[in-house]
Amino acid sequence: MSQALDADPGSELFASYESDFRLLYAEITQKIDQIPELATEPRKTAVRAAERALDEADEIVGQMAIELQNIAVSHRGKLNIRLRGYRSDLDKAKRDLRKAGEVSERQDLFGSRLKGQSGTSTVSSDEMSQDQRQQLLSGTDRLEASSQRLRDSQRLANETESIGANILTDLRGQREQIINSRNVLMEADTYVDKSIRTLRGMARR
Repeated sequence: MSQALDADPGSELFASYESDFRLLYAEITQKIDQIPELATEPRKTAVRAAERALDEADEIVGQMAIELQNIAVSHRGKLNIRLRGYRSDLDKAKRDLRKAGEVSERQDLFGSRLKGQSGTSTVSSDEMSQDQRQQLLSGTDRLEASSQRLRDSQRLANETESIGANILTDLRGQREQIINSRNVLMEADTYVDKSIRTLRGMARR
């Protein structure tokens, strides 16, 4: 945490923001340190509270940056250094909060029993390993079931494609039969026309 110095001339408001930030930062770090020790629901509540406090701290740092512009240039150097330090502290707190949340979520995912109010762990390493194995086996079973459904879908698609190909073959065959039948009818019509003309010729004789 950056150390605040004595207020320079014209920087009283800046120093007031510094004091607010330092108090809030101490509260944030305390909340983050407590997160891994909490059960699921209290942990979520603590994470949200820490996030709100970080947002408030962000606003204070922003006000400090604005106030810095109202201070004489000759006094800005030291204050700029302190402001950068506060921003660095804030970035670290955000990373720590994110890391604490991720670690706790992994513990929940692998089925570890959360710590009670006494702060002592209620799960042994053997139990955690067993829970992890169970999680992996369950995941493997779901993966195998998904693979089987995929294979069934592929088989059905292949069967559908084969049926479609057979239908197209049948349709082509029927089309050829229709064309052949039409050709036979046209040829028969030609013979009928010739026969009619022959009969008419014979009748005129």
